Amino acid sequence: MPVMKTIAPFIAPFRSVLLSTLDSEGNPFGSYAPFVYEGATFYCYLSDIATHAQNLQRHPKAGLLFIEDESQTSEIFARKRLSLQCDVEIVAREDARFETIMGVFGTRFDASTVARLVSMQDFRLYAFRIYRGEATFGFGEAYTVGGEDMQMLVPRMGGGHRPK
Repeated sequence: MPVMKTIAPFIAPFRSVLLSTLDSEGNPFGSYAPFVYEGATFYCYLSDIATHAQNLQRHPKAGLLFIEDESQTSEIFARKRLSLQCDVEIVAREDARFETIMGVFGTRFDASTVARLVSMQDFRLYAFRIYRGEATFGFGEAYTVGGEDMQMLVPRMGGGHRPK
């Protein structure tokens, strides 16, 4: 039986994620944020001043993109990437998850910077839960994200690349 791949090894080296949100008129907006990945959920700590945070408050859905650095790829047309569509919720400061996740932020990033950000009342913790996703790790190596916690990479079958 083949070993099923998961998203965890691919995202492990990343410290930030590319975000796609929708503005008040439904237009896409691209940005980025540092993240923590815990319990099959991605977390970002964002300022209310930031456009992407305002967008998430209006439209609690987002796209997350993890993509291989251009300087590291052997083929620009086939950069390794993971694209996720997520439902988003704000985690209240009173929620038990808040302290836990911010502790992970403090371990993963500079603790003094995280402590300073936590003291700022215009920052909120956002939880991103995957509901759909896909990954490409080269020509002919495409996956759908699935499984109970949306952690598994399920090979996509059929179709494929065919020259004319």
